[in-house]
Parts: sequence; structure tokens; C-alpha cells
Amino acid sequence: MVKLADTTTEYLVASDFDKTLSFNDSGLVLSEIMDVPDFEKKVEGLARINLVQQGAELAYLLRHDPAFRRVRREHLIEAGKRVRLKYSVELFAEALASGLPGYHFPFYVISAGPAEVVRSALEGIVPPDHVFGTEFEFDAATGEISNVLRVPAGSGKVTVLQELEARLQMSPDHTIYMGDGSSDLYVMQHVNSRDGHTIAVSESKSVGRIAKRTVLSDNALSVLVPILEDIVKWDSVQIREWFASYGLALQDWDKIRTDWITFHESHRRGSRKSWCSGNGRRAF
Repeated sequence: MVKLADTTTEYLVASDFDKTLSFNDSGLVLSEIMDVPDFEKKVEGLARINLVQQGAELAYLLRHDPAFRRVRREHLIEAGKRVRLKYSVELFAEALASGLPGYHFPFYVISAGPAEVVRSALEGIVPPDHVFGTEFEFDAATGEISNVLRVPAGSGKVTVLQELEARLQMSPDHTIYMGDGSSDLYVMQHVNSRDGHTIAVSESKSVGRIAKRTVLSDNALSVLVPILEDIVKWDSVQIREWFASYGLALQDWDKIRTDWITFHESHRRGSRKSWCSGNGRRAF
């Protein structure tokens, strides 16, 4: 008997974690547990002086800031349990795992956040070996963080993504990456340059300029819309029917293009008398 070839098409789906699959920043949650004030100011300060790669600020603080020296592995795990996930993250992961007729979507999370935090937050949703985060070495005697082994931030995310593509024997143009902010710019540029697919999930102008699609929603399932449109090639009716099969009705689906425009007043404005009417108001 002749065995038919498997015609299933595979796409690697990789996602950031903080503010992509969650509502809040895991570093902020951890700082609240440890009663460390001014976390956001500390991160802004590191970003301003470009001391570390964008996204790696928390890893730096955990290793070098005296206020975070009390952090132990159990604190990272507790922070993960307190992180508020976006709606339907579990259903999103389940839908990707189930795939669609003719398609398979292996799902991985690549985050600069501590691996213990992300794995704890996604426990029972995403397998631990599908989560890549910052890896620490802990002192055997004190439990204190003694070393940073790996930080998937900036080019570090690209390295993890390439390792996954090699392991899964995935063509680069079959890679989908989704993220929310400036720490995702490097990996999005990399994915785009190799004909992959990038999806932004925030209004950040920096990432919006690079991502091929932007989806704004508090529900993680929303990211499936561009996947179903651009890759599976479904129309709006099929997409609505698919969501309905999960008991979800697409109530508001606004497809708009946003132009970000800023004007600067010209020094020669006074010479354009025709712009103004007699009462001083501009007439167009």
C-alpha cells in the first residue's frame, strides 16, 4: 500500500509575553511583591542611557540593583501567578495546537522576562519547553541570583527564533512573530526581511511602522484574525463562523488604516495672509 505524503502546512508562531499575552508588565508585578518603589523610573533610566538592550532592563536590575537582591526563585514563580493574562490566552493556545484543516501551528513564547515568571503565568497553557525567557543561575547556599545565563532580548530573540526554525526545520517565510513594543523591533525586522509575518498588538508607533499587521484587542484570540486572513486565506464570513464555533461572536471588527501625522508651524506662516479671514480664523 502506498503511503500518501503529509500535505499539512506548518507555520511557527512565536510571541512576546509582557503586554502581548498579558495586561501588565511582569517586572512591575515582581516589584510590587518585593515592595520595590519606582520600578518604571528605573527601567526608563536604563533605557535612556542605553546600558542594556531594550527589554533586558529587568534582568539587569535583578542582578545589579540592591533593591532586588532579595529576589529568589519562589518570588519569580509567585509573580507569574499574579500576572494578569489577556482574555482567552488558554483558548488561543488550544486553537493553535488543534490547528486547522491542512495547517499546523507550533506555538512558542520568547520573552526577555524571567523564565520562571513566564512559565508560572502560562502553567497548564503552554508547555514549559515552549517558553524561552531570561535564565538565571541561583546561589546554592543563599538562593540569590548569582548570574544571568541568557537574555532573549533584541538580537537574543532572533537567536532563539533561528534555533527554533532549525529544530522544527521551518522555512523562514513560515515564521509568524507577534509583539507589542520597542523590544520587539529587532526580531520583527529580522522576520520581515525573510518574508515572514509580523503582528503588532499595541498602538506603539515604533512597532506599528514595522509590523505587517496591527491588531488591537484585550482578547488574545484576536491575533488569529490576520493569520486566518493572510495565511489561511479565509474571508470575513469564514472567520466569523470559525470564531462562532468557539462560542465567540465578532462584535466589533473595524478595519482601518492609521496615518500618524505631525505638523510643525512654519516660520513663514505670516506671509500666507490668504489663510486667515478678517476675524483671525483660518479659512480653508
